[in-house]
Amino acid sequence: MLQKILIANRGEIALRVIRACRELGIATVAVYSEADRESLHVRFADEAVCIGPPPPAQSYLNIPRIISAAEITDSDGVHPGYGFLAENAEFADICETSGLTFIGPNAEMISRMGDKIDAKRTMKKADVPVIPGSEGGVKNEKEAYKLAQKIGFPVMLKAAAGGGGKGMRIVREEKGLSMAFSTAQTEAQAAFGNASLYMERYFEKPRHIEIQLLGDGKGQVIALGERECSIQRKHQKLIEESPSPAVSSDLRKEMVDAALRGAKSVGYRSAGTVEFLLDEDGKFYFMEMNTRIQVEHPVTEMVYGIDLLKEQIRVSAGGTLKEIHAAMEPKGHAIECRINVEDPFNQFRPTPGIITSFHVPGGFGIRVDTHAYALYKIPSNYDSLLAKIISHGYDRSEALNQMSRALEEFIIEGVPTTIPFHQQVLNDKKFIAGDFNTRFLESFELKKEIV
Repeated sequence: MLQKILIANRGEIALRVIRACRELGIATVAVYSEADRESLHVRFADEAVCIGPPPPAQSYLNIPRIISAAEITDSDGVHPGYGFLAENAEFADICETSGLTFIGPNAEMISRMGDKIDAKRTMKKADVPVIPGSEGGVKNEKEAYKLAQKIGFPVMLKAAAGGGGKGMRIVREEKGLSMAFSTAQTEAQAAFGNASLYMERYFEKPRHIEIQLLGDGKGQVIALGERECSIQRKHQKLIEESPSPAVSSDLRKEMVDAALRGAKSVGYRSAGTVEFLLDEDGKFYFMEMNTRIQVEHPVTEMVYGIDLLKEQIRVSAGGTLKEIHAAMEPKGHAIECRINVEDPFNQFRPTPGIITSFHVPGGFGIRVDTHAYALYKIPSNYDSLLAKIISHGYDRSEALNQMSRALEEFIIEGVPTTIPFHQQVLNDKKFIAGDFNTRFLESFELKKEIV
């Protein structure tokens, strides 16, 4: 087992890693920017090192400073969390060549799955259904026109090197292709340093279903059910749950088997997620594989009773997955609401500031992951995620009731948050019935908050 792990991240995920390490008896090192000096992950780590000013490029994305922090603290492992450098193959490679255990897949696997075109080819070879589209990158507009005619409109242009909604454009008819191609290329280059695009068929009303995997790099890969991630805004997930209200036991088996085939074909190690689109006819298609822990991992942990962070650390240190097989039976239903520091009544504009009052909900079946507290000053330099509420009930109905109660109890004053948005979604008849898809919020009418 590792002796000391440096966490190359911030916020709630850094705190989550610290907790897992403490329970495993592993010392921790927090790195932080000047803007995060008062963050809880800095307070709860065994050691802390400031790595630069607030801009991510000068701190959390600065590989030399992070490696230096690991060396001066005698760390023997690095956990990247999610975002920032979590899926950066160069960072993983530098960690390993510096004698540091990278808590995740190796650089080659990150690179292979990070390139959406290569990942699609890999999955296709493993007999995993893929979305109809280009076999490789689309070189220019002329090639894009020919391919779109073959696939049929609408189509989606996607950045080959990224995700999170960057470098993505829906094209519904031929006349919009030129502008969409140019814009997507520019955005992809700016976001990922790679302008390569590929094209896929666009599904009007799909669901976003993902399969949680754990691999030990020694031939064993296990699947821990699916998560429903269809409640999204601009391709950013807002509510997740497990199991999905749209997935039958037969369909679950098909999706799990497909995800396992894909992961085993590359000898996957660490926590990872295979993401699928589920169409209105019940057919599913591979979208991408995330080679890191996901923001929404707690819903799987609650249903399966497994600490994914601990297992991720164990397998990265050379352990196997045999010992957790007995704990793989799912129990109940879990739902997660991401609480962002955004104003839902002003187009979800980020609203950093000082939290004047902060009360976390509790009670049976409720978990809250957060790095915030009263009088905490929220930096304006980073993602707006402030907290995650997770409810776990006997069934979906109980989990929904628990979440509604928890949202009422969660008091955050001083800054607007997305709590009112979540309350309204959870009261929506279609959402309660499980009748939704990735375009749910396009027709959802958010009512003005009643004071």
